[in-house]
Amino acid sequence: MGLLEFSKLPVNTLVGADWKTFNEITKGRAIGSAYRGKFRLTKAVCRLLSVLKPLQDKKYASLLAQKPLEHDPVFILGHWRSGTTFMHNVFSCDKHFGYNTTYQTVFPHLMMWGQPFFKKNMSWLMPDKRPTDNMELAVDLPQEEEFALTNMMPYTYYNFWFLPKHMQEYADKYLLFEDVTDAELKVFEETFTKLIKISLWNTGGTQFLSKNPPHTGRVKELVKMFPNAKFIYLMRNPYTVFESTRSFFTNTIKPLQLQDISPEELQQNILTVYDKLYHKYEDDKHFIPEGNLVEVRFEDYEKNAFDLTQEIYQKLSLPGFEEARPAIEAYVNKKKGYKKNKYQYKPETVELVEKHWGFALDEWGYKI
Repeated sequence: MGLLEFSKLPVNTLVGADWKTFNEITKGRAIGSAYRGKFRLTKAVCRLLSVLKPLQDKKYASLLAQKPLEHDPVFILGHWRSGTTFMHNVFSCDKHFGYNTTYQTVFPHLMMWGQPFFKKNMSWLMPDKRPTDNMELAVDLPQEEEFALTNMMPYTYYNFWFLPKHMQEYADKYLLFEDVTDAELKVFEETFTKLIKISLWNTGGTQFLSKNPPHTGRVKELVKMFPNAKFIYLMRNPYTVFESTRSFFTNTIKPLQLQDISPEELQQNILTVYDKLYHKYEDDKHFIPEGNLVEVRFEDYEKNAFDLTQEIYQKLSLPGFEEARPAIEAYVNKKKGYKKNKYQYKPETVELVEKHWGFALDEWGYKI
């Protein structure tokens, strides 16, 4: 158990942003009166830590900047709460994969210099379980990279955690890449490539393993960047996804937000973004070369994770399964007793999902 409760953090994760990124994200945005103290403290810590960024930049330039990637990444896609974390943890048992760590999501500029000191302090402070479910949480565990990207550039969807009044704006521009400029896309490409190289350096992997729901809306751009990338798309019962996402977003946003948003607004945003993300993926998945995409129902994967993992390796021609077999099997067996949150669907939930997400219910055969 960490010293701090997630819901009562005195700062938010922008403490790990570089100074330029922090200012570009918050420039011209209204900060709610209840959050001005947190904003000022976050800004002060960010300014202090930003002076260390050139140390990493220098080391990155000399060690990694010109080093090509050995393999294109593997991307685990799917809407939030679709089981992507579980799959990410299973695949990361294979040591040939490298990944973004939880520490890196907060302090991406303190990876190649100062990591032991800052990581030790972070591990003392952070809780050992995610606040919204029973999944383990630790500084070196695999984590989605969008939070890290948010601290490295201003062009990410996760700005909405801090500034939720602009959630739809960020979704259209940086989740779906609609109306994004060429200059912004170039920054995204360069920043993401940098993150991948540092992640591989940090974990000792040779192929980047990504678990990042926002990438579900960026398939076309990811294929452009990495023509032989492999993709795994997880689908899950939309009734469960709705209940779980609403709970996850409601609880996660509390320690991060710098503006108020009503439960009704947040719920409507969730309904709208799911619709947009689903159709963007369906529109763009044809850009993925044949043989580089596997689509999986999470309910099937949860029941038989080991065999389906082996099947995915074979279908995507991924190396290393036999070497990783013992570690994967041990992790899957350990998780067989894992107790998930259970959701009893209220009539209004069923009505909302069938009204707004009926296309997914029909396509995937989940309708009650």
